[in-house]
Amino acid sequence: MTGQTTPPEAASALEGKRVLIVFNPRSGQGESTLPDFVERLEAGGAQVTQRELQPNTPLPEYVHDLERYSVLVAAGGDGTVSSLAYAARYKNVPLLAYPAGTANLIAQNLDLPRDPAELALVVASGHTVRVDLGEIEVKGEKSGFAMLAGAGADAAMIRDSEDLKERFGVMAYVLSAMKQLNPKKTRFHLVIDGEKRTFEGIGVMVANFGMANYRLPITSDISPSDGRFTLVLLRAGNILRLVPNLIDSVRAKLNLGDPVFSGNLETLTAKTVTVDADEPFPLQYDGELHVETTPFTARILPGAIRFLTPVRKADLDT
Repeated sequence: MTGQTTPPEAASALEGKRVLIVFNPRSGQGESTLPDFVERLEAGGAQVTQRELQPNTPLPEYVHDLERYSVLVAAGGDGTVSSLAYAARYKNVPLLAYPAGTANLIAQNLDLPRDPAELALVVASGHTVRVDLGEIEVKGEKSGFAMLAGAGADAAMIRDSEDLKERFGVMAYVLSAMKQLNPKKTRFHLVIDGEKRTFEGIGVMVANFGMANYRLPITSDISPSDGRFTLVLLRAGNILRLVPNLIDSVRAKLNLGDPVFSGNLETLTAKTVTVDADEPFPLQYDGELHVETTPFTARILPGAIRFLTPVRKADLDT
């Protein structure tokens, strides 16, 4: 327990709210803060329903009656949040990306606090931003993502981090990136809004949100509300070569002048992109490694979800 109390004005804002919480009990490490969060919602007069994710239950079943609720809370890692966002797309019910996973990049992009009392205040405020989602299709099966999808070196990094997350938490991703010193290189074949493009490199990222850990921008000019993806083409070397581009992105954010580094990657924009490769490459979206490989198709879903957040829409852009 944090020992904080809910301000009277926040408590009155919670009165009568019907809150549906769908949570993944296997996300993250350590003791969950979710019981404290639920207690604060109920103390403010909210009616809370909790549903625990089960391995063989399709995600849409958890939100089949979403129209009965005023708020949806997705408690888990980025995969849980994005899957529930996709299941709730265009239903116009505000979604809280409760940070219960390891990295929680979606929650970081939304600048959400981790403290359950402060998260209850975010629900009470009711402030939302409407953003895009991505839809990814592999072998005829469709899923959703909010942050980014990728094939190649970034997916290999996710794969190698799995055994490290329990011990090192978010640092597992850094350690895994350091292992990607000699990633496989291949020729990628893209179809970007109907136009064909080929390049040789180590991976492709299809980004909707644009901030990595600690809200560092992956690259500049990524917006989750502009109706398009930013494609990041990783040309050569290894995934650590993204670090200079992170520096350039921070410099741009702070108006510190022209880029110092260049050539590590190329960025493009697209509403729809198909990614194939000469050799099948591993595939990840929103931090979840999948058994499927390239090819895949990603489509933008403009304004598909309303996320609860304490910040303005402009603060979500890199």
